[in-house]
Amino acid sequence: MESHSTPLPLQERLPQNNNPKRAIELLILSLLLILLSHRLSLIGVHGAPWILAALCESWFAFIWALTVNAKWNPAVYRTFPENISKRFKDLPHLDVFVTTADASLEPPIITVDTVLSVLAVDYPPERLACYVSDDGCSGATYRALVEASEFARLWVPFCKRHGVRTRAPSVYFSAAEIGSDGGGSPEFLDEWRMMKKEYEELRQRIEQKINDFASFQCEEDAKDFSGIEVRNHPSIIKVIWENKQAGPDGIPHLIYVAREKSAKHPYHYKAGAMNVLTRVSAVMTNAPFMLNLDCDMFANNSKIMLHAMCLMLGFDNEVQSGFVQCPQQFHGALKDDPFGNQVVVLQQYIICGIAGIQGPPYGGTGCFHRRKVIYGVSPGHGDSEKITKERFGHSRELMESATQTTKGTTKKEVGIYDLSSSLEAAKIVARSDYEFDTSWGKEMGWLYGSTAEDINTGVRIHANGWGSVRCTPDPPGFLGNAPVGGPESMTQLKRWATGLFEIIVGHNSPLIAVVTKKLRLRQCLAYMVINLWAARSLPELCYALLLAYCVLSGVAFLPKGPMVMVPITLFMIYNAHTLMEYLHCGLSPRAWWNNQRMQRVTSATAWLFGLLGVVLKLLGISETIFEITRKEQTSISDEEEIDGDAGRFTFDSSPLFVPATSIVLVNLVAIGVGLFRGGGGEGVGLGEVACCAWVVLCFWAFVRGMFGKGRYGIPWSTIGKAGVLCSLFLGLCMLG
Repeated sequence: MESHSTPLPLQERLPQNNNPKRAIELLILSLLLILLSHRLSLIGVHGAPWILAALCESWFAFIWALTVNAKWNPAVYRTFPENISKRFKDLPHLDVFVTTADASLEPPIITVDTVLSVLAVDYPPERLACYVSDDGCSGATYRALVEASEFARLWVPFCKRHGVRTRAPSVYFSAAEIGSDGGGSPEFLDEWRMMKKEYEELRQRIEQKINDFASFQCEEDAKDFSGIEVRNHPSIIKVIWENKQAGPDGIPHLIYVAREKSAKHPYHYKAGAMNVLTRVSAVMTNAPFMLNLDCDMFANNSKIMLHAMCLMLGFDNEVQSGFVQCPQQFHGALKDDPFGNQVVVLQQYIICGIAGIQGPPYGGTGCFHRRKVIYGVSPGHGDSEKITKERFGHSRELMESATQTTKGTTKKEVGIYDLSSSLEAAKIVARSDYEFDTSWGKEMGWLYGSTAEDINTGVRIHANGWGSVRCTPDPPGFLGNAPVGGPESMTQLKRWATGLFEIIVGHNSPLIAVVTKKLRLRQCLAYMVINLWAARSLPELCYALLLAYCVLSGVAFLPKGPMVMVPITLFMIYNAHTLMEYLHCGLSPRAWWNNQRMQRVTSATAWLFGLLGVVLKLLGISETIFEITRKEQTSISDEEEIDGDAGRFTFDSSPLFVPATSIVLVNLVAIGVGLFRGGGGEGVGLGEVACCAWVVLCFWAFVRGMFGKGRYGIPWSTIGKAGVLCSLFLGLCMLG
C-alpha cells in the first residue's frame, strides 16, 4: 500500500458530555451506600432478614459501582470512508468468515442472504474472500451456496450499478418500494422486477433441495455428502466460486468449509470452527484482516468494510485497533423489545463506555480482526514472533503464511489465485487432530474453555496489550435476527451467562490478566459488569424471596421514620434515570418497562441456570454445552400478517421456568396474607406488600402463563414443581 501525500483523516473521536449522567449515577451509588449503612447499624435489632438484605444490597452497590466505571468515558468515532482511496492506493485483503452449525435451526436461505450481502459490498472483489463454515456438514447448505453463487452473478452487478443500500435480497425485496433505488427509471423498474423474480425462484429451489438429496450438480459432490454423520466425517472444502477477474464487476471468492469431526476428538463448538477457518484461509488467501459473521448477520451498510478499514488503518499506532467491533443490532425486531434481548441500551451506554477504556469487548459477530492479533502476537513484536510447530502445528504452508502475516506481507498481490492448488493443505489444517500439542485454543486463535468464546478471546487480546474500537456507521454495519419467544430467548441468555461466568473462573480470567498481563484495571472492572451476569442471579433471587419472607413472618423489611425516604428516593431516581436512557436511544417507555421486567425474569431463569451449569462443571459433574438458538426465516411477502401475540411470552417444559414460577407463587401468597392482615406483624406495613406487588408485576408474564393455553401457558408439571418449592418456603416462614 502506498500513502497519499496529503494526510486526510480516516477517523476522529467525537467529544461526549457525560457529566450530567455521571452526577446522577454517583447519586444513586451514594443512596445505596446510605441504605447499606443504615442496615448495618440496625442488624442487631432486626436479625437475620436484615443481614441477608445488607448482603444483597452490598452486592447491588458493588454491581452499580462497576456499571458507573464502565459508563464513565464513552467513546464514539466518526469515519471517513471517502478518504481511504486517497490515502491508500490499494486496500488490504480481507477474509470474511460466515458460520452456521445446524440447517434445521439455521435455514440455508438465511446463510445465503448473509453471503450475498457480503459478496455485494463496496470493496474490491479481488481483495475479498468469503468462507462459509458449515458445522452441520449439510448437503442442503452446500447446494444452497452453489445456487447462490449463480444468483450472485446477477445480484452483485445489480447492487453496484444502482447503489442498492441493503444488499441482503430478502430484506431488500421485503422493505424496498419499487424505485427507491436507481431513480425509479423504467429500465430500473424492469430490472428490479426481474431480480425479485430471480430471487423468489432461488428461494424456491433452495427450499425444494433441502429434502432432495439427489439434486447435487456433480457426482463428486453427491459422493462427498452421502451418508454423512454430523459428528463423524472427513473435511469437505470446496471452492464454489473463484474470482479470476480484477475489477469492480467481479465476484469475490466463495469457499465452503466443513471441518473434519471425529468422536475421538473434541471439536470445541464455534471456537473450534473459527480456528479451522483461520487456518484454512491462511493457506488459501491469507488476508491480513478477517471479519467474522453469524449466518444471520447480514451486511446492512454496503460501505461497512471501508468504515472498518478507516479504523484499522486510521490510527498512528495500530495497537489502538487490535480489532474493530460493530454493535450487534437487529432487523425486523419486535416492537418495544418484549423479550428484552435487543440490547440497545446496553450497547449505547455500557459497551460505548467500555470503548473509552481499552476498547469494546469482542461481541462474536460483526468483528474485524488483525490476523496477527488472532495469532497471539503482542504489539510491536510481529517481526520477532517465533513460528514453530509447537505453536502453529505441522503444516509447512500454514507456518509460511504465518511468517508472512507477522512480518506484514501478504501471500499474494492482486491477480490470479489458484485456490484449488491449496485444497489439500487446507484439508490438513482442518483435521480434527491437527491442534494436538499446539497453542490453538490456548494462547492463539479463538480460546477454548467457555461457551462465550468471543468475550474469552477478546479478554486475551486486551490482555496482550491491544486496544479495540467500536464502529458505528449510519446505517448500521450489520443487522441480525433477535430470538423471539420465551424458550429461545432464555436459551440464548443462558448460553451467554454460562460462558461469561466460565471466563471468570477460568485460566483467562480478567482478574488474573490484570495482574499478570497488560489488561488495564478499569477494563477488568468493566468486563465484570457482563461476566458476572450469572453470579447476579442469587442475590436477586434472595431479594425477591426476602420481601415475601418478611411479610409472611411479620418482620420489617423497609427502614422506619425519615430513613424510609432513602429506598423510596433510590427507587424513583433509578427508574427515572434508566427511563431517560431508553428515551434518549429513541425507545418507548414500554420498551423500558419490558427490559426492566425481563431483567428480573432473566435473572431467575437464564442467569440462575447459567450459574448452576458452571458450578456443576467445576465439580466435575457435567460439562457446559453450546446451545444453538433457532434463527427465524425472513419472508419477502409484503402481505404477511403479523401475529398479534408475537410479543407474548411463551413457555415449554424446561426446568428454566420453575424458579420464576415459584417466585410468583410465593409473592402472591405474601400479598394475600399482607392484605388480610392489613399490613400485619410488628413493623410490617403496606410498603412491604407494595414491594411484593412490584415483584409480581415484574413477573406478570408468568402470572398470565398460569392461565394461558398451549405455548402461552406454563405446563402443569412446571406449576406443580413450583408449588412444591412454594410450600417448602411457606413452611420455612412458619418456622421463622
